[in-house]
Amino acid sequence: MTMKDYQLFDRNTRAFVYGLQTNAIQRMLDFDYLCRREVPSVAAIINPNRGGVQKVFWGTEEILLPMYKTIPEAAAAHPFAEVMVNFASFRSAFDTTMEALASPTIKTVAIIAEGVPERMARVMAATARKMKKTIIGPATVGGLAAGAFRIGNTAGTIENIIESKLHRPGSVGFVSKSGGMLNEAFNIIARNSSGVVEGIAIGGDRYPGSNLMDHILRFEANPEVAIIACLGEVGGTDEYRIVEALKADQIKKPLVIWVTGTCSKILPGSVQFGHAGAKAQTDLETADAKNRALKEAGAIVPASFDSYGDEIRGVYERLLAEGKVREPEEPEIPKIPMDYAKAVSEGIVRKSTNLICTISDDRGEEVLYAGKPLSRVLEDGMGIGGVIGLLWFKKEIPPWAAEFIELVLQIVADHGPAVSAAHNAIVASCAGKDLITSLASGLLTIGPRFGGAIDDAAREFKRARDSGLSPEEFVRGMKAKGVNIPGIGHRIKSVKNPDKRVELLIGYARENFARTDLLDYALSVQEITTAKKGNLILNVDGCIGILFIDLMGSCEVFDEREIDEVIRYGYLNGLFALGRSIGIIGHILDQKRLDSRLYRHPQDDIAYMLPKLG
Repeated sequence: MTMKDYQLFDRNTRAFVYGLQTNAIQRMLDFDYLCRREVPSVAAIINPNRGGVQKVFWGTEEILLPMYKTIPEAAAAHPFAEVMVNFASFRSAFDTTMEALASPTIKTVAIIAEGVPERMARVMAATARKMKKTIIGPATVGGLAAGAFRIGNTAGTIENIIESKLHRPGSVGFVSKSGGMLNEAFNIIARNSSGVVEGIAIGGDRYPGSNLMDHILRFEANPEVAIIACLGEVGGTDEYRIVEALKADQIKKPLVIWVTGTCSKILPGSVQFGHAGAKAQTDLETADAKNRALKEAGAIVPASFDSYGDEIRGVYERLLAEGKVREPEEPEIPKIPMDYAKAVSEGIVRKSTNLICTISDDRGEEVLYAGKPLSRVLEDGMGIGGVIGLLWFKKEIPPWAAEFIELVLQIVADHGPAVSAAHNAIVASCAGKDLITSLASGLLTIGPRFGGAIDDAAREFKRARDSGLSPEEFVRGMKAKGVNIPGIGHRIKSVKNPDKRVELLIGYARENFARTDLLDYALSVQEITTAKKGNLILNVDGCIGILFIDLMGSCEVFDEREIDEVIRYGYLNGLFALGRSIGIIGHILDQKRLDSRLYRHPQDDIAYMLPKLG
């Protein structure tokens, strides 16, 4: 028997993981790091859904693992990978395992899935034997070579691995049917000996890909293994193969074995334990009969599972005294970093955040708007205006204030195709640009000359009033600076042709606001400006900005500092951008429906005035 025959895994073993099992992959890599492997044991991931790369941790550093969609593709790219850890479901475990066995470079397949049909399990096992390959499973947690290689989630947490001395090799080869008992046995063996060299759980199904005897014979041939330990279970006849091997003197090393399920004799007949194969059909398959036969054949069989560790300790101490084993040197154990998410959940880490959000939170069962559950927002009928109150101002504003915001959005939603925002969006849509790009093109025109006067009007009129300037002094002061009064003036509308939108806004405010001090001040300014020119009226932008100051003054939820903040940060121009987006999108979709072609501005609408050179 060659070294490769008796040793499935070593510190150079590389594996494929079939299925994007990120937690299991990371645990394999953390075990590698703990054992101070030079290269990761996971060579690549096979993910039928997508190829590419997957980011993982190697200690504290992040590395990329290649990811392939098929087994042949992965095997061709990584011919040195001899193991496949198969996380495929029970529905596809057969096909993927057979495909892996067909690959010349893959020698061992661990099948994690439970519930693989027995007929398929038998075919997989027979195929593997014929090809001189090894299957661990189905229905297995996997296995582990101490200090060398770990299959998936074998042995549990890093803390348990260190406690069980699995970060370096010991002197015991262990095999069981049960994955749960494998983890328990690792700990028992570590407390009563130098630990394991290798531990395998063959899986609890009736027809596993490899049996207890296969691995016991490997341990017998492995010079690093001084003691063989095994846990069988009620049901089946695998343990009798071990009996025959003992009688034939094929097993010369001390074998400590216990067959679990001795309690079945006091339970109703034909009881099945957790595994599909753990059910005695005859007296021969009972745990008592097997334990008795094994003891008679020369195995070391404890009186009960409780003394399993004691028997291992007895054998180990005897071999130690005889010089046949020696205590291994304990290597320095590197610190495995805790995953950030786990550390956060345990409350043992704090991290300075890069972003702050004070308006919404979507981490719970439902999103919160300024601390209020969305379901409550809807139940209370807060509407768009109320939602803006929550997300812009972090306040529950009164219904009349929410309705005013909605009135503003309706009034500013559109002003025809000729204004700059609609025009730009139409041109972009005609050029074949998508809705979002065309919308952005239109919104980029909003500024001090178009739609951006709302904040300016609110700021300047409030400043003038708060400074005690009379309307006449305000007008003269702005003229002296050579600055147009924001919110005053319209290209088309005038005193004789009033803006219906402004009338609607003023009418609503007069009826619903507790006070309209700034509006009254602005209308006094309008009397002065329109006396000079009829179109120097209070326009819709100015009216919105001025009335919003009166709105906040009429609400008990805003103080003076917050009002100044709203003006300073440009909240009110946001109302125009939000409302006008409705119309801009309408124009974009209109052009899409019309299947409009690329727009070219007519030449007769352009004044060509080139310099006369030469």
